[in-house]
Amino acid sequence: MAHATLSVTLPRRVWIAQISRDHPEATFRVLAGVPGQDNGFALVNITGPDVESVAESMAAHDQITELTPAQVSEGELTVHFETTAPLLLFSSKESGMPLEPPIVIRDGEAEVDVTGSRARLSELADQLEAFGFTYRVEHVRERLHDSQLLSERQREVLVAAVEEGYYDTPRCCTLTELAERLDIAKSTCSETLHRAEETVIKRFVADLPTEDEDGELAAALAES
Repeated sequence: MAHATLSVTLPRRVWIAQISRDHPEATFRVLAGVPGQDNGFALVNITGPDVESVAESMAAHDQITELTPAQVSEGELTVHFETTAPLLLFSSKESGMPLEPPIVIRDGEAEVDVTGSRARLSELADQLEAFGFTYRVEHVRERLHDSQLLSERQREVLVAAVEEGYYDTPRCCTLTELAERLDIAKSTCSETLHRAEETVIKRFVADLPTEDEDGELAAALAES
């Protein structure tokens, strides 16, 4: 499975592109969305200095057919709405690739996270282009389940080390105390912990984006 983050430029004909550009100080977080036959429904959280004005712009737009405030506070508004132009949702539906919430939108740009096969990612890219989006790939990474990273014993020791304060500053638990808590030899505890740390740290470093790697992966995604 591959995990990708895309920066998507929203076409100007779509309401969210217009309104987010008219209110560049506002941040829209799409928390959930469902595409219909010719429309879409979504829950969006809006933050900014003038969320009331943003809501008024949404209510007045001809592509918003229903708008219901769900939660209102100073500088923050959550609304449920129906739109006739849910193009991101349509792209997701046609490609069979779910978009992972929240989708963050600012000033006409959306940050979209997706996880799936390379073939589905490629289909999503095709659908985005078909609906008039332009995009760039921020990064693509192979996503492994946690169970594939560490053995059961390594997870047990690592979790116990965190819970007992072995990694706290100052340290609340020594290696000897941790081994006693787990009822294993100190040498076994040290070796197991070191192997777990090695895996976690190497995975963290491998996930850091590099310009060359992202370029190669983006090209592979475009060609797949």
